Amino acid sequence: MAGNKPSIEDLRIEDSARGGGRRRLVGLLLVVVLVIVAGAAAWWRFADSAAVVQAETVTENAAGPGSGIAGTVLNASGYVTARRRATVSSKVTGKVREVHVEEGMAVREGQVLARLDDTTAKAYLAVAEAELAAAKRNLDETEVRLKEAQITLKRAKALAAEGVTNQADLDAAQASMDAFAARLTAAREQIVVAEAQVAVRRTDLDDTIIRAPFTGIAISKDAQPGEMISPVSAGGGFTRTGICTIVDMKSLEIEVDVNESYIGRVTPAQKVEATLDAYPDWRIPAHVITTVPTADRQKATVLVRIGFEKLDARILPDMGVKVAFLSEGPEGAAPAPAARPRLVVPRRAVRSDNGQDVVFVVRDGAAVRRAVRLGPSEGDQVEIASGLAAGDRVIVDGPKDLADGRKVVVRKP
Repeated sequence: MAGNKPSIEDLRIEDSARGGGRRRLVGLLLVVVLVIVAGAAAWWRFADSAAVVQAETVTENAAGPGSGIAGTVLNASGYVTARRRATVSSKVTGKVREVHVEEGMAVREGQVLARLDDTTAKAYLAVAEAELAAAKRNLDETEVRLKEAQITLKRAKALAAEGVTNQADLDAAQASMDAFAARLTAAREQIVVAEAQVAVRRTDLDDTIIRAPFTGIAISKDAQPGEMISPVSAGGGFTRTGICTIVDMKSLEIEVDVNESYIGRVTPAQKVEATLDAYPDWRIPAHVITTVPTADRQKATVLVRIGFEKLDARILPDMGVKVAFLSEGPEGAAPAPAARPRLVVPRRAVRSDNGQDVVFVVRDGAAVRRAVRLGPSEGDQVEIASGLAAGDRVIVDGPKDLADGRKVVVRKP
């Protein structure tokens, strides 16, 4: 029993076991170090890699960005608008009973577009007409009474002349005739008032019929039978404020915003070539109507109205349009002196950085950030007023996180 008792010698660790644990620990540390080194090398290689970009050379254009028109002094973009356009509503609040218009329908001035519920208006008109009839009957009665009073007065005068009656009877007859004459005047005035009431009620009834204010095309239908309509916004979203919108297609024109720095190149009656976005190959002759004498301080632009030389069925309201203001010289002449050479770049080359317009230029195999000031634009081209020089290669396609000084490789087109 004493020979099996545990002793302190049993707790001793053999040298072979101690060496095996140390080797495993060293191996684990070695693996961790290798992972860290590999990650750092990969990050360094990625950070130092060159970005693949596409670049284009900045060019000069004496006729404005993107324009191939000889004699062009300015380009701008805008929209086709209608000077005569109206959302047709009613004069009174009521329930829509009938709608006789659809989108795209041609309407003429005075044509009935819709009808409202006229039950109440007809009832009021009937009351007014009854009051007028009663007033006329009262007038007839008063006229009969006046004739009777006149006869009585004549008889009283004859008897007074013969001395049969006294002066009091004569005065009573005279007063009776004067009273009926006054009643007759009042009855006639009452008829005038009743006729005016009838006219008002007929107008109220006519107001339940909504007519076209001018000849044009209906471009929208805004109400349906059963809905409420009102000339003012009332009743929340359940009350309509219009039946339809009508556009006079003969009043179409172009409105463009011109940068105030270039408004001096626009003159009244100046020739213009317009190009609709929907028909890019169709050159439409036009002319400047007027320059609106005020500027938008937020956009630094001035509104210019442009009229078409000849309207066409393909021209529709709110279409996008690009216009080229032509020089005053003969067709095909060189640009006016105001059309100095300008630098143009693709619009996609311009980026926004904290509210500032910037571009990246390729210089010695690296991207260089340049702050620029933009001028007028047309299509996918934009003028660079300052910040670039002719011959600079700007990056038009590259990483979104492209930074100043990063190495770049220009991809061949």
